[in-house]
Amino acid sequence: MTKASVSRLVPKVPKVPNVPGATRRAAYSASTKRALIDVAEVLFTEHGYAAASLDAIVAGARVTKGALYHHFSGKQALFEAVFERVENDAAKRIQKALKGQKDPWVKALEGLRAFLEVVQEPGYRRIVIQEGPAVLGYERFREQEERSTFANVLDIVRSVLEAGKWDLDEPMLQTYARIFFGAMSSAGESVATAADPEEAAERVEGAIAFLLAGVQMMVEAGVDMPTTLTPAPGSIAGD
Repeated sequence: MTKASVSRLVPKVPKVPNVPGATRRAAYSASTKRALIDVAEVLFTEHGYAAASLDAIVAGARVTKGALYHHFSGKQALFEAVFERVENDAAKRIQKALKGQKDPWVKALEGLRAFLEVVQEPGYRRIVIQEGPAVLGYERFREQEERSTFANVLDIVRSVLEAGKWDLDEPMLQTYARIFFGAMSSAGESVATAADPEEAAERVEGAIAFLLAGVQMMVEAGVDMPTTLTPAPGSIAGD
């Protein structure tokens, strides 16, 4: 992509209205930072982290490199800001799908579908799934991912498990949520990296719908939730 084409995708940093000095500077600073993140998101999505140069980013945002370093310590810090925005936008979309859903099973499936739509989008696939772990490092990647999307997973898991007559304390709810969160992260990666993401998403939706149906049957049958491992038939505890 040429510098000119990048510039067309991102509006020029707008002029700030005639307001008091400190407010005017803050508004201009915010608009500059936003323009840098806008351009960086386009370039990171289309070319990847390594191939997206800072020169191309500042040219696209129509600012100086000094302005970039005023807001970000370097390319990695800029990538982290882009990553955070992409993740937060995804979390908001999933949260919107969950909002107002009273039936826990419908809520879980709507949240799942919203998530599977997000992970098929080019920006999410490239920035979060493909580039995120390598650029941020695995621990930082997980920290950012959990900060933005774990609350939605916990909301879904809480609704599903509280549909049953199970007296689960908060630590146990958190445990189930973290297990499900890990499974969803893995499922999202499998969809995002698949040769046919749409087909992969259908498989994931079918598999999770099947598991949810099993939990729903347990709820409706009033089955007690096991709190310890039960030995398999014919086995001897301790083997």
